[in-house]
Amino acid sequence: MSRDDDGPPDAPPKRKPVRAVPSSVGPAGAPGRTLKRAGEIGPAKSPVRAGAPSPLAPGAATMRPVAVFKTGSFDEPPDVAKQGPAPKRQAAQKLGLSAESKAAAFLWAKGYRIVDRRYKTPVGEIDIVAQRKGTIVFVEVKARASLDAAAESVSMRQRGRILDAAKHWLAGHPQVSGLPLRFDVILIAPGHLPQHLQGAFDASE
Repeated sequence: MSRDDDGPPDAPPKRKPVRAVPSSVGPAGAPGRTLKRAGEIGPAKSPVRAGAPSPLAPGAATMRPVAVFKTGSFDEPPDVAKQGPAPKRQAAQKLGLSAESKAAAFLWAKGYRIVDRRYKTPVGEIDIVAQRKGTIVFVEVKARASLDAAAESVSMRQRGRILDAAKHWLAGHPQVSGLPLRFDVILIAPGHLPQHLQGAFDASE
């Protein structure tokens, strides 16, 4: 038998000492104690005070984030400052542009030369300025549901604004000074050919 067999038996491995660590809540709400091994890491302590409502509980107060949009203002829906014209106004503008294009094509087919379109001034606007056989023609285009309604829409006040706008245009085009002038109206209505009223009014009105 070897010397190892004659020696005392191996001693059992040493265990780490056990110490009592207080737990957060014991029986019946009193502080309790839980046995943990030395060096053992317990559960992380919650930052919520005992008895405080949970942030996820129904009715708990929450902070609403303030919305900041590209416009740079708070709680402002996007594109408020960039809103375009109202839908009705947009439709009217599209209808007017289409009517003016039809009127310009109608005049061109009759031998008129289109000199200017949509000439805007501080006092008024001229839809079309045309020329034929040495005569400068200022044309007002009116588009309505019927030809009669289009004719009635040319008011005396609007005629005065057209005359003032024509004077503004003539001041910027001295090369046509001395040529005869004429003020026409072209009526546009669905289902009808354009109606051309030559000399609808004159500068004496």
